[in-house]
Amino acid sequence: MGDHRILLLGPPGAGKGTQSKNLAEAYGLDHITTGDALRANKEMETEYGTPGEYMDAGELVPDPVVNEIVVTALEDADGFVLDGYPRNVEQAEYLSEQTALDTVVFLDVPEEELVERLTGRRVCSECGATYHVKFDPPEEEGACDECGGELVQREDDTEETVRERLRVYRENTEPVVEHYREEGTLVEVDGEGTPDEVFERLRDVVEG
Repeated sequence: MGDHRILLLGPPGAGKGTQSKNLAEAYGLDHITTGDALRANKEMETEYGTPGEYMDAGELVPDPVVNEIVVTALEDADGFVLDGYPRNVEQAEYLSEQTALDTVVFLDVPEEELVERLTGRRVCSECGATYHVKFDPPEEEGACDECGGELVQREDDTEETVRERLRVYRENTEPVVEHYREEGTLVEVDGEGTPDEVFERLRDVVEG
């Protein structure tokens, strides 16, 4: 295992999931997401109950529970890439009390590029394979390469929904970016280009 402690920030569609996996594989790190940590510890008892109680009821898991679950996951890792946490400044401050980060990266992508990436996604209605009309199209338009199923646009990938997701992100999570910028720990990386090009920029930062 590596010993890098990396936080990857960015809006929906910036490629955090892809690049987190790339970094985890390249440096032998744990890829830690809030969702994975909560699912893996659904029954973990906290002062505020278990994550599963909130998840099963379709409710947001409260910050204190999320904090405890994520920190437990970090304690089990020699090195990690953190993706999707912290989502607000209070979580960021809690995280800084629990662990020291080596690298805080913000993947910077213009909004119109994000909209194009997110609205262009298509999912196979049969097997769930994903494509993109521009960046990763199927061999035959509208049909899955894997099983021939119909490719559909998910409801949360329509332009109206995407722009609302970006608005919510700006309202809730951009203050976290500002928090690390004011701390002087934030490194901005150009998130435009192919995944390989973006990953090379990230490697330069991590190894710099």
